[in-house]
Amino acid sequence: MFIATLIAAKGRLADADLSVAQEKMAAAGCTMSATRWIDEGIAADLDFTGDPLVAREVLEGRFDATDVVVQPAAHREKRLLVADMDSTMITVECIDELADYAGIKEQVAEVTERAMRGELDFAAALDARVALLEGLDESVIEQCLAERVTLMAGARALVRTMKARGGHALLVSGGFTRFAEPVAAEIGFDRAIANYLEIAHGKLTGTVRKPIVGSDTKEKTLLAALDELRIDAADSMAVGDGANDLAMIRRAGLGVAYRAKPIVAGAAAARIDHGDLTALLYAQGIPSAEWVVG
Repeated sequence: MFIATLIAAKGRLADADLSVAQEKMAAAGCTMSATRWIDEGIAADLDFTGDPLVAREVLEGRFDATDVVVQPAAHREKRLLVADMDSTMITVECIDELADYAGIKEQVAEVTERAMRGELDFAAALDARVALLEGLDESVIEQCLAERVTLMAGARALVRTMKARGGHALLVSGGFTRFAEPVAAEIGFDRAIANYLEIAHGKLTGTVRKPIVGSDTKEKTLLAALDELRIDAADSMAVGDGANDLAMIRRAGLGVAYRAKPIVAGAAAARIDHGDLTALLYAQGIPSAEWVVG
């Protein structure tokens, strides 16, 4: 049994839309068994048997500003969340914003974009970008955190709701501890793992401590957490937007590409292009009345 969840970012789903979805899925060979609202007008489930890839194909793009998550009915509610930070749990890429204070944002952001698209080796690209920040005053980190770093909509609700229901949440970032640790604390993550910017005499040295937190670290963190918690991969969710998130996304029970680069969106089991992070609560069948907010 599978569940297809429709999540309307603008809250415009109607009963007629669910009927259309059922018709399209049935025409594609799926056998429909039940339809129900999670939150009326916003999110709904369609239970079916058949090919989940076919169901996803016929539903994605069918309704205005609506995300589609198709997954097995079993293990739907997750017990572990492993999440990327930059452009996933927060709205910016921190290294690009630090570079702005140094007057080189355009130069650094171009490399960041290419690395996130999988066009460059992540570790080498990070070293090259950090080297350009050599001599930047350490105080700029706190200034950047205060002035530029904004939580992604729905981040707190996602993490705090999952934790309130007995889940665990880990933030694993290819960014920096000086951002990841306060962001993780503000959102409610159990732990943050990120790269350590080296500083001497109050200035950035232009280096980052090795080994670099990259794709391999993210995947190993997920697997270690599964082992530590003694849960199946099916009970986990991983979410990110860049190429360095692909390994953990592929290993999780539900791997989610969140407003992601094409290489990630094409490979993930689910993608969220329209809604905020609360879409991942709807994907777990949790109505807004049960969210932990604030």
